[in-house]
Amino acid sequence: MTGSPVAMPRFGLPSDQGGKDFGIFLPMANGGWILSSTAPRLDGSWDYNLKVALLAEETGFDFIMSMAKWRGYGGVTQHWRSALDSQMLMAALAAVTKRVRVLTTVHTLLQNPAVTAKMIATLDRISHGRSGLNVVNGSYKGEFEQMDAWRRNVGHDERYDLADEWMQIIKRLWSEPSVDFAGHYFTMTDCQSDPKPVSPPFLVCAGTSARGMRFTVDQMDAMFAGGRDDAELAGISRSVKELARAAGRRLRTYTMMTLVIGETDAAAEAEAARYREGFDQEACFGMMRAYGFLDSEIGKENSFVQNARSGFMSARLIGSAQTIAARMIEMLENCDLDGFMLIFPDYLAGMPVFVTEILPVIRARFPTRPVFADAV
Repeated sequence: MTGSPVAMPRFGLPSDQGGKDFGIFLPMANGGWILSSTAPRLDGSWDYNLKVALLAEETGFDFIMSMAKWRGYGGVTQHWRSALDSQMLMAALAAVTKRVRVLTTVHTLLQNPAVTAKMIATLDRISHGRSGLNVVNGSYKGEFEQMDAWRRNVGHDERYDLADEWMQIIKRLWSEPSVDFAGHYFTMTDCQSDPKPVSPPFLVCAGTSARGMRFTVDQMDAMFAGGRDDAELAGISRSVKELARAAGRRLRTYTMMTLVIGETDAAAEAEAARYREGFDQEACFGMMRAYGFLDSEIGKENSFVQNARSGFMSARLIGSAQTIAARMIEMLENCDLDGFMLIFPDYLAGMPVFVTEILPVIRARFPTRPVFADAV
């Protein structure tokens, strides 16, 4: 049986109840999120990711998410040379969890919307309504060229035009028995997709350009934002939320953060310094090449690449549990954030410390849980 179409006049979280969400960015590629030969050696394996997901499920995290990656960055660490498939991984993890929301990643330039609609509907059925989709609209030259998928004629803003069509089709396939669509990038003729999702999948992306924000407001439930400092991050978060309010929508904003936790601030700083000593400069160069930042027409680097130059592939908080808890509360309040997606140098060592020494402090300050945290 295909099941009845779900009514989806609006996607995502139904109301703002003041909760803060804490998710895990899974280490599904070797090396994790630190470009260093002296960082903990994460292998990106299924066994390790299974342990991380079950720990997240058991200890009160709200979501887990995996990226999509097809080519590594080289260097002495061969960073991200070995990477699991995002959709397959999250489907497997959905089957062994019951509470935590499972978000997978899809690149709009690589995957047909009808194929994606069925895959995410299947993920939602496996998870009994806990699915989420991270939509990536960027173009990764180094990865795409190897499979003849590099679209030279689709510029930055055009990628969001394509993504708009892509998302419209998917939402219609999730809620309509048949879809006809004649767009600039996609054509659907009596296109059918069953079963439908159990409930609306949670949609998120990281588009922070002017065009990216408009796409986010029109199509998504949440955005991953980044900035070179708190002021820039707050500006992005507030700007996109203001656009959403003007459109009669509510949008959540998260930021990605690596936590280096020590018994003292000095101990944590010493640990981070040790990681920097093993900085894999060649892998960082490979990452910049893959993202197109070595091409003169691309323009300035973003905050992601700027962070990676120090060895960390995200913003980071370094210090004792007390210091990090205070800093996270400060960011949640001052940057108008709804939560964090967290990275740890060693997940199985760092997550228990976060859950026992940091999360209770934050939950006490923001006691209301997020709407989707109770999904079953």
